[in-house]
Amino acid sequence: MAVFTPVTDDEARAFLADYPLGAFASLHPIAEGVENTNYRLETEGARHVLTLFEARTDAASLPFCLGLTDHLARRDFPAPRPVPSKDGDWVGTLNGRPAAVIEWLPGAWLRDPSSAEVEAAGAMLARLHLEAAGFPLERSNPVGPVVWRALADRSATAAKGEDRDILQGVEAALARLGDPWTEDLPRGPIHADYFPDNILFEDGKVAGVIDFYFGCTDLLAYDLAIALSAWGFDGAGTPIPGAVAAFRGGYEAVRPLTSAEAAALPRLGEAAAIRFTLTRLHDRIFHDPTKLVTPKDPGAFFRRAAWWREAA
Repeated sequence: MAVFTPVTDDEARAFLADYPLGAFASLHPIAEGVENTNYRLETEGARHVLTLFEARTDAASLPFCLGLTDHLARRDFPAPRPVPSKDGDWVGTLNGRPAAVIEWLPGAWLRDPSSAEVEAAGAMLARLHLEAAGFPLERSNPVGPVVWRALADRSATAAKGEDRDILQGVEAALARLGDPWTEDLPRGPIHADYFPDNILFEDGKVAGVIDFYFGCTDLLAYDLAIALSAWGFDGAGTPIPGAVAAFRGGYEAVRPLTSAEAAALPRLGEAAAIRFTLTRLHDRIFHDPTKLVTPKDPGAFFRRAAWWREAA
């Protein structure tokens, strides 16, 4: 369960006094995610998400992240709008953490999506890229190649056994990839974490796209590469037959790739696999057992890197 900062009912009531949400009813931890603390917030006749932003989410990035979701929602894209306080602020402070109240969206994420649902998710990512194009703020990628190097160096100080083997493979991949961002490809606001558990479905359609806290300004094709790496493989890192093609087909039906983007996609896919291998590896090596969250397997993403190399 991803609860890093506990919140009592009384603490929630005091925080919500600044929000026009009606009477507090209840607060329930949400057992998803590994980055921030989330609660399902029930108020008089309404439901929202109360999020406390933990250390990996830079508070200075929140105007971009929350602003992007607000920008998209105003264009009828299914992103959750942040709820402003009575003073018009999206972000307050709760138990020493930046905190925000976010619109609750309908639907649920799919653990075993059909090919049609994978295709629909791809089309929605393309729509996100198109609708976000006019968003005026910019944010550098918070988990770009410079951070990969830092994560690898720190992991090397404590990696053992399987983790050490994975790290050696990562180092070889980093040396081979160099800088994957050398080409002048289309850029804009991206989600950067477009995984199945961040996409909500209802009646076979995408009803919500959530968790924009890795959102940044970067290559659109890199965002697609992340998503293909997330939707095209099972939990062990084994390719799901037809899933990569279905997702990419849905995406390109809405926003066709340029020839340069298509050529760069395998390299960006390997880069995406290495990025998530490194964050998961670092989190497993330095896992704090007092936190109610289970580290994810870095090996599952490391296996994706080999698939992308063969696709080149």
